[in-house]
Amino acid sequence: MAKAKEQKLETVKIHYDSLGNTLNVWFGDPKKEFISEETGDEVVLNKDKKGKVIGFEKLNFFKHGNAVVKSLPVEVFLQ
Repeated sequence: MAKAKEQKLETVKIHYDSLGNTLNVWFGDPKKEFISEETGDEVVLNKDKKGKVIGFEKLNFFKHGNAVVKSLPVEVFLQ
């Protein structure tokens, strides 16, 4: 059986904007964002020049936008 080639992944960046009540998640370099595309589900896809999704923004992240957030719990699963 051939060995699977290890792939270096970009660091996932997560940013919560309490003023705008949005959550931004980046799988790639945010500086490479070229265009944003609204999906209609309060989600905006961020794409690079090739059209590859490099992140997304979730609008109205908390149902009550006046929530005070001091931390965001995150779980990571690798299989």
